[in-house]
Amino acid sequence: MKPKKYSILLLILCITALSTAQLRAQTSTETGEISGKVLDESQKAFPYATVSLLNAKDSTAVKGTLSQDNGNYLFKDIKNGNYLIGIYVVGYKKTFKGPFIISAEKKSHSTGSVQLLPDAKLLKGVEIVKQKPLIERQVDKTVLNIENSALAAGNNALDILQKSPGVTVDKDGKISLRGKQGVTVMLDWKPTYLSQEQLANMLRSTEGNAIQSIELITNPSAKYDAAGNSGIINIKLKKNRNFGTNGSVFGGVGMGNYYKVNSGLTLNHREKKFNIYGNFDYSRGKRYHGTDIMRVNNTATDKTYFNQTGNTISSRNSSNYKGGIDYFINDNNTLGFAFNGYNSNGNSSAKVLTLIGAQPSVTDSSVVADNPSTFKYTGMAYNLNYKGTLDTLGQEISVDADIAQYNGMEKNDFNNVYRNAAWQPSKAPYIFRNTTPTKVKIYSGKIDYTYPINKDTKLDLGAKSSFVKTDNSFLFENFINNTWANDATRSNQFLYDENINAAYANLKKKFKTTTVQLGLRAEQTNSKGNSVTDQKVVNRHYFDLFPSLFVNQELSKDHEIGFSYSRRIDRPDYSNLNPFVSYLDLYSYRYGNPFLKPQYTNAFEVSYSYKKTLNVSFGYSHTSDVMSEVLLTDTAKKTIFISTQNLATQDSYNMNVSYPVEITKWWNTNNNLTVYYNKFKTPNLAGQPYQSGKTALNLNTNQTFIISPSTNIEWSGYYQSKQVYGTLLIAAQYGVDLGLSKSFMDKKLSFKLAANDIFKLQKSQITSALPSQNYVVNERWESRVFRITCTYRFGSSSIKGARERSGGSESESRRVKSGG
Repeated sequence: MKPKKYSILLLILCITALSTAQLRAQTSTETGEISGKVLDESQKAFPYATVSLLNAKDSTAVKGTLSQDNGNYLFKDIKNGNYLIGIYVVGYKKTFKGPFIISAEKKSHSTGSVQLLPDAKLLKGVEIVKQKPLIERQVDKTVLNIENSALAAGNNALDILQKSPGVTVDKDGKISLRGKQGVTVMLDWKPTYLSQEQLANMLRSTEGNAIQSIELITNPSAKYDAAGNSGIINIKLKKNRNFGTNGSVFGGVGMGNYYKVNSGLTLNHREKKFNIYGNFDYSRGKRYHGTDIMRVNNTATDKTYFNQTGNTISSRNSSNYKGGIDYFINDNNTLGFAFNGYNSNGNSSAKVLTLIGAQPSVTDSSVVADNPSTFKYTGMAYNLNYKGTLDTLGQEISVDADIAQYNGMEKNDFNNVYRNAAWQPSKAPYIFRNTTPTKVKIYSGKIDYTYPINKDTKLDLGAKSSFVKTDNSFLFENFINNTWANDATRSNQFLYDENINAAYANLKKKFKTTTVQLGLRAEQTNSKGNSVTDQKVVNRHYFDLFPSLFVNQELSKDHEIGFSYSRRIDRPDYSNLNPFVSYLDLYSYRYGNPFLKPQYTNAFEVSYSYKKTLNVSFGYSHTSDVMSEVLLTDTAKKTIFISTQNLATQDSYNMNVSYPVEITKWWNTNNNLTVYYNKFKTPNLAGQPYQSGKTALNLNTNQTFIISPSTNIEWSGYYQSKQVYGTLLIAAQYGVDLGLSKSFMDKKLSFKLAANDIFKLQKSQITSALPSQNYVVNERWESRVFRITCTYRFGSSSIKGARERSGGSESESRRVKSGG
């Protein structure tokens, strides 16, 4: 879609918004509204109370909602009639208000502040603690409320994702959801535009104490970017919601093989017309990582055995920050500005010993390597946004403009000393180094419009355009005659430009017991990959439609079934398109593929819910041109290399069962089981047809013990069975975590103790699913870490503060590198 046509589309959307606003004004006189506020026994706001709108005649339910964080609730689009308001929370007496008559004479009513009183018959001496459960199952997503979890203390975002139901994180930080890679990860509903490797590094720099919740969506609607074949993971960062000046400060220490420290500060100031907020987090520490590779290089005439042992110790300093201001023009219009950034730098020292022989366990020669490296990554993003409420019935329009820039620099030295069987030098050392500067610029804008046609029907429209420019250089130098000399045959510059234009429409209709949502998203992509040194240019222009359908049927009060379908796309990471050869050591390297094609997925899911607690789903998806990492050996060079290639197809089948159980008043458990089968097929890989498939399962369990209103104990465990992904056969992985939280001073001061992988069980083993490839890769890391974190909250504690805001540049940022 050309820019001129895209501008016309934006104009049409704006005209639609204004014209439907007039239509809505004409029909709004036929409905009314009822509002109020829920208080607890201490006259404080009661969030998440169940509020029902009932027919006064027979007390049948018309609609329901939950009270907000400040206790307020609001029912809109109420037809003329006689109604009651019912408010209910477990452990409190059910309260009714009314009747309220909606008529032409009076269309707006308020219950005022309604105080709930404890129900002595239900309490039986147990104090009710108003806290969200750790894991919530909602109609379209699973939510992990980790804000108050002891297991989040001192951990980073990647550690926490590993504990999430249905989520697996591999040795390189790549994230899978229900057995499938290709997850879109967002921060506050903002795509990050980072590659998988870069995203993992950014998540390692994001402190768990800064996270409020994590949302898992396996089948997103047309409103979201079409990227991500296995769904969306949204990480919501904490935001202060109170008037006045308030904030929190925390500090923590940890010890595994090496020390770790982290700290942070959050501040918020809100008045009637504006809200200013900001936070800063810092972490520092060392970590250990070990890699052993045993492989056999087969040729027509002989075999060579390699036994490689590597140990790496790395240090990292990371800081991330966020700030912004919201200006409330009036009750219906808000203008906001926000920024966020990060800095990550450090170094590592890798010691690698490679034993080489013509027979197993017999060493003919060896290579001793000392490979130091340094890295530095910075990123900065700015967002300007506007939100307007066009009427009292839910008609809204919002606009976002985003600019982001990411810079990176890696320097890797490789010092290789050759020795013979007698451990004497056999030839001159081979010394070389790589320098890889990276620069990424992102520009994006989007507009979203919501039009409630009536109380049961809602239409969402929107458009988005993004532009990404990347500049990657690769300098390969050899150390010859005490001088560094550029190797022009291995150095290169790679430029990549991408423009995506999108528009969507989403229509949701609620019938008596059935809800139907139809969506259609259109995306037009223009990309250009330019390998400057090799003089290779790859231009691509393609247009795609991404339909979606969601149906939810209430069979009875306790039983619901659902069906969903969506088509999605995954475009190659910027780094995977880069044709550079990046060395891990003398005999191991990876290289990019500038001819990678995007993969397309059609996903279907059927779900069942019993009392909104027991949830069962069955899913199937078919992916064409599936992108998968392939680990192969080069028998001529006697090396092993990694690249990303397009296989022909992937068929995925999964069943997911989740069931939270309240065993006693003080013991809650939440369990999630995912069973899946991934089948890969391609007509030619390493010179022969290839097909693989294996049934696997992922089990997550979390146990919470409420010792007192101020003391919780948590333990969680996970088990990931042996699985096949692409050409990789991955051994089983498992671990157990333990946490304790204790609060003081009316929960203003809290301490959290946590132990990750307390039994030191986590490790990784990878072999090849290709019969012609003979290798075993074993990895271990500093998984067992003990941490203690202290948090102090100060300032006022009333009424919501900072707005949550989703800009337009997240899916592009997800594909940029952000850490070492």
